Amino acid sequence: MFAARLAPALARRGLHYGWVMAAITFLTTLSTAAALGMPGILIVPLRHEFGWDTAAVSGPLALRLVLFGVTAPFAAALIGRYGIRAVVTAAVALIVAGVALASRMTALWQLWLAWGVLVGIATGMTAMVLAATVVTRWFHARRGLVLGLLTAANAAGQLIFLPIAAWISDHVGWREALLPATLACVACLVLVVLFAADHPGSVGLPAFGARDIVPPPPPREGAVEASFNALAEAAARPLFWVLFATFFVCGFSTNGLVQTHFIPLCHDFGMTDLAAASVLAMMGAFDFVGTIASGWLSDRVDNRVLLFWYYGLRGLSLLMLPFLNFTVVGLSAFAVFYGLDWVATVPPTARLSGQVLDRERGPLVFGWAFAAHQLGAATAAIGAGITRDVFATYIPAFATAGVACLLAAGAALAVRRGARLAV
Repeated sequence: MFAARLAPALARRGLHYGWVMAAITFLTTLSTAAALGMPGILIVPLRHEFGWDTAAVSGPLALRLVLFGVTAPFAAALIGRYGIRAVVTAAVALIVAGVALASRMTALWQLWLAWGVLVGIATGMTAMVLAATVVTRWFHARRGLVLGLLTAANAAGQLIFLPIAAWISDHVGWREALLPATLACVACLVLVVLFAADHPGSVGLPAFGARDIVPPPPPREGAVEASFNALAEAAARPLFWVLFATFFVCGFSTNGLVQTHFIPLCHDFGMTDLAAASVLAMMGAFDFVGTIASGWLSDRVDNRVLLFWYYGLRGLSLLMLPFLNFTVVGLSAFAVFYGLDWVATVPPTARLSGQVLDRERGPLVFGWAFAAHQLGAATAAIGAGITRDVFATYIPAFATAGVACLLAAGAALAVRRGARLAV
């Protein structure tokens, strides 16, 4: 609404509007990531209030992760056709509606609808693909760094909101614990409506670091057609399948497992939800640093090597977890090693995705790789829940994820060397 007037005014003062778009995207990703990750503090309260077992609660949370991922490649195409502002506005409004419905639920089917369907689809529209699209459109220089910053917003959402929500859940109630993330989403909805712009050319600017003003591209073919066309071409490239497989393991070992089940795991070992959320927040703090550093490194270091080290360190930390003392102090080493590369895999994976076809369709390719990420997350979310009910422990699930990460570390080196030249 105000971008067309604000962008030239800021440019005259030496501030490119791409940084405003990066800030809006950061805050939106932060808030929606908080809404997506909130069920991690709900599993124990929902078991106590409604008598639902872990597997029953994990089902809709797994659906949330599946839809979160499957929506991503179509989100990239929808943004290409309808623009960032329209798509993100609709998505954030849907998240607010889903969380509001979840706060009033009294039956399991309502959890499936609110968090499984509504929040799952809506957060998929504002996921990593949004960050990749903003970076591709608005930045010619500093792409890796900016992508690292925007990716780190996922950790920041966890860092800021989860301890607050855990405290509210313990002292007031789980329904009230959803309020901070909801209010943050409402605030971001206002920012997007008022200040978001679809393309630097639409406000008369070149991309940051570029000299020429490029007009906004014409709308692409339908979202479904564009997404599947990109998938069909990418599927013929071995690089795509390496990224697909390793990103499946990434989701399997992060969102679906640790983000969803870490607090209940710690609860099994006698920790309070607030103490466990504090460890999760500590991971988020280190992930914030690690992901920004990963973005900086992805501009300078062979992306294959980065992925090798990220998956390898993550796998070792997960295998080490059962042997640690389950206190805030005892889990500090895990929080450091695991946290540093929680989302650090995203910048090198996104850059390598741009090498599969071309830069313009890089977000579409990354969207399909991200779908694999969330399929892995959903597998872990439901699988770990079943493991907990059958074996009365989460340990086999965490050990399986650790081994899978080590395999992914080896697979990352199979990416051809030339792919390091990236987006």
